[in-house]
Amino acid sequence: MAKDTKELLKKVRKIEIKTRGLSNHLFSGEYHSAFKGRGMAFSEVREYQVGDEIRTIDWNVTARFNHPYVKVFDEERELTVMLLMDVSGSENFGTINQQKQDLATELCAVLAFSAIQNNDKVGVIFFSDKIEKFIPPKKGRSHILMIIRELIDFVPENKGTDIAMALKYFTSAIKKKCTAFLISDFISPDFEQEIKMANKKHDIIALRLFDKHEEEFPDLGLIPVKDEETGELLWINTSDKEVRQAYKINALNRNSALKDVFSKSGVDNAQIGTHESYIKPLMTLFKKRESRK
Repeated sequence: MAKDTKELLKKVRKIEIKTRGLSNHLFSGEYHSAFKGRGMAFSEVREYQVGDEIRTIDWNVTARFNHPYVKVFDEERELTVMLLMDVSGSENFGTINQQKQDLATELCAVLAFSAIQNNDKVGVIFFSDKIEKFIPPKKGRSHILMIIRELIDFVPENKGTDIAMALKYFTSAIKKKCTAFLISDFISPDFEQEIKMANKKHDIIALRLFDKHEEEFPDLGLIPVKDEETGELLWINTSDKEVRQAYKINALNRNSALKDVFSKSGVDNAQIGTHESYIKPLMTLFKKRESRK
């Protein structure tokens, strides 16, 4: 086996062990509550057993028989989960702990394992300013491992980002309503119309990845900054307070415009920094969805 392949499989294994453990212990129950709901198809009542959720108790039947009974729901249809993954140049920007690309890979793996534990299908769309690759939704561990392998090893042809185009492709490729995680830094031309349309048909969740140095420059003197998407090299004087302030204001404006787009489109979202653990933002997102049900 070639050294590269060996290294790749080692990486896949490492990510599998970490993310599978996380989705086993943390996320699969949360995921189920946040995305699968209550099955909705009521099938019968049966006597309460230890471990049943209190909220499933049927109080009318319980009062009649003077003994606790619970409602049983048929599990609703399996879900299809789509991961829409931005693989453009700006995803390489990372100064702390891990680059956005590594973070996105782990996030995708955690979501994918949580999905297959709940018997859902998982598919992926890799996009830049074009559709780089489409992996149709399927079930099973070997499918997930293939996805992780692709995530680690994928080299995009283009550097730009076009979220509107990715969403258009997604809505035409996936006919049946599905849950889609859109994973990007969202530094892209306008996509408000497309995300509104996509969220009408599907359930879209936006996960915005950021590096805190994209939001705030540290004072490092004169530094070269390469625009990953255009390849242009700019020299920026980070010792200049005004430069740092302008940079920060620009980032704040961009973020509040983005939040605005999400709330107008009714899209749930979480912000995840490369400097922090993604567990808390994901759990918060799942819990928020659960509480709305």
